[in-house]
Amino acid sequence: MAKVPVVDPDLCTGCELCVETCPDVFEMEDDLAVITNPAGASEEEIQEAIDNCPVEAITWQE
Repeated sequence: MAKVPVVDPDLCTGCELCVETCPDVFEMEDDLAVITNPAGASEEEIQEAIDNCPVEAITWQE
């Protein structure tokens, strides 16, 4: 089973960095990031969004 990104809504501050990094994976919904297409970018691109999240709201789920 492939890894998929998940956003913790309790941690997300709505900074939109993940959307800027991977717009085909992340989208803003009510000022929180949500996953719209977990296969919309490479694992490396999604990892960049994870690494750039200032509140560590995005993680991998196996």
